[in-house]
Parts: sequence; C-alpha cells; structure tokens
Amino acid sequence: MNTSPTLTFSKLGCTKGGRQLFRDVDHTLQAGHWLYVTGANGVGKTSLLRMVCGLAPVESGQILWNNTLISAQRDSYRQDLCYLGHLNALQESMSVQENLVFTSALAGVALDAQQAKSVLARFGLHGRAQQLVRHLSQGQKRRVALSRLALSSAKLWVLDEPYVAMDEAGIQMLSDLIACHLDQGGLAVLTSHQRVPVGTHSPQILELTAS
Repeated sequence: MNTSPTLTFSKLGCTKGGRQLFRDVDHTLQAGHWLYVTGANGVGKTSLLRMVCGLAPVESGQILWNNTLISAQRDSYRQDLCYLGHLNALQESMSVQENLVFTSALAGVALDAQQAKSVLARFGLHGRAQQLVRHLSQGQKRRVALSRLALSSAKLWVLDEPYVAMDEAGIQMLSDLIACHLDQGGLAVLTSHQRVPVGTHSPQILELTAS
C-alpha cells in the first residue's frame, strides 16, 4: 500500500435527471488531511461521495487514487476504502456483535468477541453486544455503524452526514476518531450539516455550486 496516498478529482462532473449538478471539479487530497464537501441541498454532495466510492459511475472527468483511475484498480481500491452513508446498513434481526463480525468479515478481518466488546465499549455501547439491533435507539444504531470505522484499516474514509442522530458526546467521540485516523496518515471526505472541528486538522473545503 502507498504510504502517502492521494485522492484526486480532475474535471469531475455530474448530471441527474438531465440537470447538471456540478462540473469541472478539481481537487487533490493528501494523507493526513480531510475534505469537507459543502453546498446547497440538491447540488450533488451525496452523488459526489457515491462516485468516490464506485457506487455511481463517473460521468465526466476522473477520480484517481494514488494517481491511478479508481476504475482501473477496483479490488485494491476497495481495500483502501471505508464508506458510511445515510443508512446504517445494519441487519436488524442480528445482534450488535453479529453485525460487527459480519461486516468485518466482508472486509477480510476476523473479529473475535473480545475485540467486538472492546470497540463497543469505546462507543458507549458496553453490554449491548448480544442485543438485537432492532431494539436499539436510533442514536445507538448510529454508534454501532460508526464503530466499524475503529475496526477498519482503510486509508480513505468517506462519510455522508456521519453526525446524524448523534448526541454531543457521540459527536466529540467521532471527531476524535477521525482526527486519530488523520494523525496516522489517513484521509477523510465528508459531508455534514454540522460544522464540527476535527482535532487540530483544518478542513479543505470543496463547495459545490449548481452549474
């Protein structure tokens, strides 16, 4: 893995329903930095994040990871990527621990029960490991989803409104986690209606505007 990864947008554009959302977006994000994607509702913030994750096609322009098109390195790029969207992507009929073990296995990580309990305690979910997800509050479900970040070795975190349904303590905890990730040479791209400081790391701001 590149020890100093970079994410690059080159002349990036997006249309939806025949309407141009944004065009000619250029930006380079380097290790240890985070990008705050902002703009009015409907301008394409989530669409941009989905393109970065390979969940939506790049309609015009390019997205490069370590100076190579992400489409040319799909498998290795996925190993370097951790995406957390609006939805928590949790299986409601499974326990909290089962969810963590399952999603970790998808990322090629074998998670044991003690590791799961440790990370859950860190996220204020001590004693919840065997509880069914359907019985959790929305805030607790969000904490379970976000706890996957602490288990990820991915260099690039892409977070779409990660602070939704979080209380003040949860917001601070997540910001500290992102700051630690950046301190270790990671990168983060996020959208948020809440402007939250991330340790001592000042954001690089990408404001999308309608074309």
